[in-house]
Order: sequence, then C-alpha cells, then structure tokens
Amino acid sequence: MPHTSPPSFFFRNAAQLLTLSGPPVPRRGAALGELGMIPRGGVLTEGVTILAVGSTRSLERQALRLRAEAIDCRGRVVMPGFIDSHTHLIFAGSRVDDYELRLRGKTYEEIAQAGGGIQSSARTIRKSGIPSLVEHARKFLDQFAAHGTTTVEVKSGYGLDIAQELKVLRAIRSLQTGAALELVPTLLALHALPSSFRGRSEKYVEEVITRLVPGVAHEKLAEFIDCFCDRGAFSVEDCRHVFDAGRKFGLTPRIHAEQLARTGATRLGIEVDAASADHLDKLSAGDIRALARSNTVATLLPGANFHLGLRQYPPARKLIDAGAAVALATDFNPGTSPTLNMQFIMSLACTQMRMTPAEAIAASTVNGACALRRADRVGSLEAGKQADLIVLDVGDYREIPYYFAVNHCVMTVKRGKIVYARK
Repeated sequence: MPHTSPPSFFFRNAAQLLTLSGPPVPRRGAALGELGMIPRGGVLTEGVTILAVGSTRSLERQALRLRAEAIDCRGRVVMPGFIDSHTHLIFAGSRVDDYELRLRGKTYEEIAQAGGGIQSSARTIRKSGIPSLVEHARKFLDQFAAHGTTTVEVKSGYGLDIAQELKVLRAIRSLQTGAALELVPTLLALHALPSSFRGRSEKYVEEVITRLVPGVAHEKLAEFIDCFCDRGAFSVEDCRHVFDAGRKFGLTPRIHAEQLARTGATRLGIEVDAASADHLDKLSAGDIRALARSNTVATLLPGANFHLGLRQYPPARKLIDAGAAVALATDFNPGTSPTLNMQFIMSLACTQMRMTPAEAIAASTVNGACALRRADRVGSLEAGKQADLIVLDVGDYREIPYYFAVNHCVMTVKRGKIVYARK
C-alpha cells in the first residue's frame, strides 16, 4: 500500500540502473538504444526530486549524511517510470459486446455503424455522474501504478457533446486531486460525430470551435487538443480549423493519424507543430521522411493492433531508421486497446515491430515524456528531475519484453513517494 515517504531514499544495489540521461530532447536513430546504464547503480532522492545518481558505492557516504532510508534493490533493474502518453482513461462500463462481435467477423466500421464503438461509450458516459467516472478510473490508475507507469496522458472524447465533454474533463480534474500519479489532460475535441449531427459535420465542428474549445480554455481543463483525423472520422480541414482554434487559447495539438487509412493527417500534425502524431499504421514513405525532419513525436500504439487482431503494425523500424522520434503508449481504452501494461506494449514493439528492448525502453520513457512536453522533468533518472522510478524483478532489462504479458514491477515511486510495493 502507498505510504508517506521520509525526506530521502537511497535505492541501492541495482544490477542495471537505466538512467536514460541526456538532453531533454527526443532520442532518434542510434541514440534511441542508449540507456545510460550504470552497473550496480544507485539513486539518492530528497523529497520529490532526485539528488544524485551513480554507482551504489559512490553514493554511500552522501546517503549516510542525509540519513536516507536504504532500499536494497537486490540485483534488479531500476529505471524511470513509464510515461504513457496516449490513453482514454475516462469511460464507463466496457465494450465486451463489441469485442465479441469482432471475434464473429464484424469490422470496426460495421460495429460503429450498428451503434457500437465510440457511440456506445458516449451513451454510458451520458448516464454517469462525475463521482462514478472518477471512481471507475481510480481503480485503473491503481493498476497503472502497479505496472510501473508514473505519468499518464488522459483524453476526453467519449462525451460527444459540449456538456458531456466538459463533464469528462472535469472528471479528469477531480481525479487529479489526490492522485498518486501525474495526469496530463487532453481535450479530444473531434472523436466521432454525434448521432444528433448526422449529415451535419460542419455544424458540429463549428460548435466545437465556438463553444467547447473556449469553455475548456476558460476553466483551464486541458493542456492539449486532439482530433481523430481518419476515414469515417473527421477530415484534415475539420481538424485544421479546430487546431487553429485551440492554439489561439494556448492548447498544444496532438493528432490521431493514419490509423485506418492514409488521409494526410500526419502532414497536418507536422504543419501545426503537434507534440505527437499517434497510431501511424498507414504512413507513406514521404510521411516517414517528413516526421524525421519534424519535432513531432511518432507515438505508436501496438496494443490496438493486437486487440483488433490486425496483421499490420506501425512501421517502427522504418521510422527509427529514418531518424523520427518514436514513442510507445498503451492507447488504453474500452474498445480497441483495453491494456494498461506498458511492459506488454514493449513486448509487442519488439516482437511485432522489431524494435530492440533498449529502443522500446527509451520510447516508453524519455520519448514519451517528449510527447507530453515534459522531458525537462520526467522520463530519465538525473539529478534535479522528479524522483519517478520503478524497480523490476529482472536482472537484465532485455527480460522485460522477453517474458511477455508478465508484470515485473515490484515497486513504483512517484515524486519521491512509494505509490506501489508488491507484498
């Protein structure tokens, strides 16, 4: 169970301490596989921040002077907490009906047209109050912590009208109060067209621009603004208008791009300086080159491909080899990726997308932090950064994805406080 931390901890005797140290910028190309490993390493924390990182022996005297509480990591791997930069945490119920329909051969689009999919989640949101949404999400947050995630991006998007979207974002704000983990709120302004606006998408986009975006900005409910720009969702022009509105209010774009079809969404993301472009299953060679030249992080979500039973995965190898900044995230949501285990996402990245274990770790930590514009404070273990770290019950970091679908995490520390410890 979580407990209040003393002023200082000394995490000692890590077989491999993965620091991911370096400038607060995305790792690209060969640098993506550089983990900044310290054998027999240690981390000294003071309050919410990291005081020093080095070999266990080099930190012993300083730890004694501080009277730091020693935590023997007993030859395990210690690394930064996972940064999950794409989730849809706030929902009600589940979508097991959709799951079974897919197993019987129905496509994502067919299920949506029959009233399932996002519309189904919107109906359950409408029936739920903020307290029940918060309680439902809090149970999942406990599991995020238990699996080693310390920072979680959280999108709205299941409200599908102005009042309901504001309700979801207020639920995120309520969830932030007292949350052990760091939550990063995103307004998913265009997700699916509400049934009441069928055939009138331009009118809905206008309402989002004139009512939803200003309302969110007035209450300071989000840092980012997102759009689902894809076949059967919203057009490049729809999303461009919404991003322009959001940027006027200081909201940073991020974009669901090229998941179902190539629409030009990635190029739009680059154009509006999006923090990240996510999914990216249907990229062209030109898109890959453009991402490599940009500051937009390519966030890959293989959990959705796995759950949907798809054979094609995002082209991680081509992106990395071209020099794009690649991150990994769960896409945790009730319809297409009901997993919150970043360790499993790493396994998928390695086996299905041919990333190396080292690349998968960097993509799940420091590059995820870059996708959330937080690399100056989280994503690596360095003096002055937040004391966000995890202890994994393996002796070699490559065993994290190798033993797939296993939770190796035995301890999670957020801002210098132990928020999970395996009994």
